[in-house]
Amino acid sequence: MVAEPLQRLRYVVVEGPIGVGKTTFAKRLAERLQAECLLESPEENPFLERFYQDARGMALPTQLYFLFQRSRQFRELIQGDLFRPRIVADFMLEKDPLFARVNLDDDELYLYQQVLDNLSLAAPTPDLVIYLQAPVERLLERIKKRERRGEQKMDPAYLQRLSDAYSEYFYHYEHSPLLIVNTEGLDLAEREADFDLLMQRVADTQYGRHYFNPMPLSLG
Repeated sequence: MVAEPLQRLRYVVVEGPIGVGKTTFAKRLAERLQAECLLESPEENPFLERFYQDARGMALPTQLYFLFQRSRQFRELIQGDLFRPRIVADFMLEKDPLFARVNLDDDELYLYQQVLDNLSLAAPTPDLVIYLQAPVERLLERIKKRERRGEQKMDPAYLQRLSDAYSEYFYHYEHSPLLIVNTEGLDLAEREADFDLLMQRVADTQYGRHYFNPMPLSLG
């Protein structure tokens, strides 16, 4: 039985930079909400590992693959909306242009934008967006710990640019209620008390912008 304060949540998005723990938290949140979990599948992208080795040369095919993958997932989400239970996703469609602006040069970005415009996508509006953030040093620690192929040599400068892009995007975000969470001092996978504390903040977040910030962290 889903707790009453959470019953209003039919579609929740968990977002944040690489290594912040969004997939882990999204899975736990979906379990608590008795929801379907819609997850990214980066391991399916045949260009991703080569992108981490040669970001400049492999940025465009990597980005286009993710765009088509995410657009397919959202089309399936929209078409089946009337028949689905609650949904928790660990990505939003708007993240794709965010990554594109970080990774692509001007000519590639122009081509990417043409493709995006022709897809004519309209993502559903979440009932709540949960933006997880952490300092780059902590993101690198978590990336190293999970030992995914290709990520172990990730450039800290790239991760910083990505984190800054997320901060800038969510600084201006107004489409849904937004909960910004500093995860630096949290272990949402292993410490039940941390997870329960965050769930209480989720239950309390209904309108506008809210912060859960156990440790001070600048939004940039």
